[in-house]
Amino acid sequence: MTAPADEIRLTGMGQSPRNRREALRKLLWIGIWLVFMGNPIEDLLDGGHTAWATALGWLGLVSFVGVYLVLVFRHTARAMRLGRLAAILGALAAVALVMSLTLGAPWLVLFVYVSVSCGAVLPMRYARWSILAVTAGMVLLSVPLGRGGDLGLVVPALLGGFAMTGVRQLVRTTVELRRARATVAQLAANEERLRLARDLHDLLGHSLSLITLKSELAGRMLPGDPERAGKEVADIEQVSRQALVDVREAVTGYRRPRLAAELAGARAALSAAGIEADVPPDAPDGLPAEQEAALAWTLREAVTNAVRHSGARRCTVSVERRQTLDGPVVELTVEDDGSGAAGGTGAPGNGLTGLRERIEGVGGDLTAAPAHGRGFLLVARVPVGSVGSGA
Repeated sequence: MTAPADEIRLTGMGQSPRNRREALRKLLWIGIWLVFMGNPIEDLLDGGHTAWATALGWLGLVSFVGVYLVLVFRHTARAMRLGRLAAILGALAAVALVMSLTLGAPWLVLFVYVSVSCGAVLPMRYARWSILAVTAGMVLLSVPLGRGGDLGLVVPALLGGFAMTGVRQLVRTTVELRRARATVAQLAANEERLRLARDLHDLLGHSLSLITLKSELAGRMLPGDPERAGKEVADIEQVSRQALVDVREAVTGYRRPRLAAELAGARAALSAAGIEADVPPDAPDGLPAEQEAALAWTLREAVTNAVRHSGARRCTVSVERRQTLDGPVVELTVEDDGSGAAGGTGAPGNGLTGLRERIEGVGGDLTAAPAHGRGFLLVARVPVGSVGSGA
């Protein structure tokens, strides 16, 4: 899908030329306003000055136009230090003054370009006063040159200068908007990478832990009970295939785990690890999709941690609807009687950090801490629309 042509042109105003064609187009747009240089050129071609005056006139005119073009071409969108800008604009004004005093009234038009330069490169608070000062200086200088009653250059000087302030503001705004869009795109990409990292951690951590447990169990059963060992190997194949499917769905961004399925999976994982499981048979009905997904991920990670790190003999899972002061919520509780998270260190790992981000992302909160006495307690609450019976 392509952007509209107007948007492309607008964005191009704030960009540096990317190739020679764009540079020529921008130079043509700026150079078309040099039409007002017809008076000084005609004055030099008339032959009314000495050879030295004509040569110096051409040199001064070429230098003035060159500095003007570079200044407007390069620094309308890209700011220069104020001191350097003041020096360059002062030099342009000095050339305009000297050329007008030495070669005559036709050279007063140079002040129009000084005014345009002020509007193109100076900050707004300085540009408006500079434009007025340059125009006033041009009017005062026209008196001794015999052009005091001719105010034909006042309108171009004021209009050109203030028009360039508007163009400059538009260009700077376009540049800032483009940078903001790039920043937003970068932040979105970073968030997507974090989401993918959390999904892969949750998916593979749970599945690989279950595969490891069943592999060890099959290895112990193989000498004495090959039939049960074969059943465990079949389960390993099923889990690995499901893990592959889950990873593919997570990568494509379409996977949304179901709480009921995770409750059944938690029961199977805990039993395979030799942990007595107290898990409700059903999940609450009518949960919003995002809240259900967040609770499902939380249950999976909590059970995985209990299996891998806790050394627990019993794990209790409950899912209940509650009414709180902030409104109805669904509360998931996972409690074991083991040694705590990550072997009792109490330090939050990548799993808990990712879960907290998930729960907070749907407006909920998560608490994970050592339980009273022995074990570890994880409580996750997410907001829902209405309160019904508990699971």
